[in-house]
Amino acid sequence: MRRPPVALVTGARRGIGRGIALALAGRGFDIVVNDVVEDAAVAETLAGIAAHGRRAAFIAHDVADVAGHVGFVDQCFAAFATIDCLVNNAGVSVKVRGDLLDVTPQSFDRVLGVNLRGTFFLTQAVARRMVAETRGTGDPPRSIVTISSANVRTLGPNRAEYCISKTGLAMTNQLFAHRLAEHDIMCYEIRPGIIRTDMTAGAFDRYDGLIRDGLTPVRRWGEPLDVGNTVAALAQRLLPFNTGDAFNVDGGLHMKVL
Repeated sequence: MRRPPVALVTGARRGIGRGIALALAGRGFDIVVNDVVEDAAVAETLAGIAAHGRRAAFIAHDVADVAGHVGFVDQCFAAFATIDCLVNNAGVSVKVRGDLLDVTPQSFDRVLGVNLRGTFFLTQAVARRMVAETRGTGDPPRSIVTISSANVRTLGPNRAEYCISKTGLAMTNQLFAHRLAEHDIMCYEIRPGIIRTDMTAGAFDRYDGLIRDGLTPVRRWGEPLDVGNTVAALAQRLLPFNTGDAFNVDGGLHMKVL
């Protein structure tokens, strides 16, 4: 009997991370749920996974804590004996949006420390373990999916640090895709557009009006499950001849119209 696949989803306590965890659970994945704190939101995510009949384990860790990655990865692999899919979802935005000329080193280091530096070295740590594992015939396919942003190619002048961090993830995905293909580990990037989450709640009125006025050809908000369903398709290896690709989940926001 083929064992169920196992996914590690960072930043999974709410928002896009929760949507990803639930979508994967709905496709038969057991889930290692990661976030920086364990609270009521984590309990909701774990309950949602259980409702799909799948197992879940919560492991607290700050992705920015590079020195703690090895111990964290050991815990993750021990939870269900392996990791078949890493989803790099954890990320932060800027605390205060403002002029590019006013960006501080503290803000820059904080955002890149989580979104880019932390994600790169966590991916490295997981990839090392994946490469070292002995695989059995019929084991699930392996993948690394990195959540970046529409800001990879769309300027957000009032949050430069965020845009730079997400653009770096685009190259990170391609580098790992090139390195890991020989081990049958496929790597993908997903660029969400305007998704209805706690992170976008503060700008709801602005974005809601823009969407109604045709900012995106698909005139609705994106939902966390829109991203989650895309991750699930990739993690299941439904596109077997792809690696290193970036997938826009943005209602067509990426298209330029004259």
